[in-house]
Amino acid sequence: MRTRTVVVGTDGADPGMVAVAWAAREAQRRDATLRIVHSIDWNWRDSDASFAGEYAEQVWSSARAVTDTAARHAGKIAPDLRIEQHTFIDRPAEQLLEAGKSAELIVLGGHDRRGISWLSPGSVGHRVAVHATCSVVVTRGRADGRGAVLAGIDDSPYAEQVAEAAFAAANSRECNLVALRSLVPTAPPWTGGIRAHGVPIPEEDDAERARVEELLAPWRDKYPGVPVGVTIAHGSAATALAAASAHARLVVVGNRGHGIVRGTLLGSTGLQLLHHAHCPVLIARRGSHPSG
Repeated sequence: MRTRTVVVGTDGADPGMVAVAWAAREAQRRDATLRIVHSIDWNWRDSDASFAGEYAEQVWSSARAVTDTAARHAGKIAPDLRIEQHTFIDRPAEQLLEAGKSAELIVLGGHDRRGISWLSPGSVGHRVAVHATCSVVVTRGRADGRGAVLAGIDDSPYAEQVAEAAFAAANSRECNLVALRSLVPTAPPWTGGIRAHGVPIPEEDDAERARVEELLAPWRDKYPGVPVGVTIAHGSAATALAAASAHARLVVVGNRGHGIVRGTLLGSTGLQLLHHAHCPVLIARRGSHPSG
């Protein structure tokens, strides 16, 4: 039987320890094992042999100290939690991606120990968010566990997996779920494409609300104890979700299918939220969430 696993990457800095705490609580909710991963980006194979021999033990000891500290921190938060420690002297992104192949979730902090965003192009966090085969959470902003779960529901084929992950998250947290659908105003053909920006048409709102309600209906039936609200916004989805995240405990968005595999997440709603949301962000991928 496959063991449920939540992976958390940490470098020992404060954002990484926030991620460890968040991941420990999430693993406890899922009755999963917490796998703590720390990897030092040092290509020791190409190092001078004497240099590697002199410093390898010190580097390894330092790396182990990071995972030991993270494990103690997680254990204080969830004393009965099953915890694994994995320490590497290798490329961090590759180690996290490998660990995520058998996991439900990877959790990352928003910045590294130098204060540099983990989501900048080419960074560890960006590569993991783009290429992971499981869901990814970036812990940023408020992590106090207050407010509703916020789900960004668009018209893509992947809205279903967002709804599924968001309902599961709201159910495990015993909180409300808010489904947000954002519309870009369209212009009637007789105006030559000119329309006052941000002026909604009530009929459009009603039609979109009905579509969202239809998509949510099976999940309402599966999770009858989750109170659900639907919000129709206008304009950029990223802007609307970032603003609403100020009052949320978690925002859930989709991965836009193949785009995330090909590295085209840059500029999308998901990546913008990873930079601007006021609470942790979950990029949902199918089959990598608790089933109920």
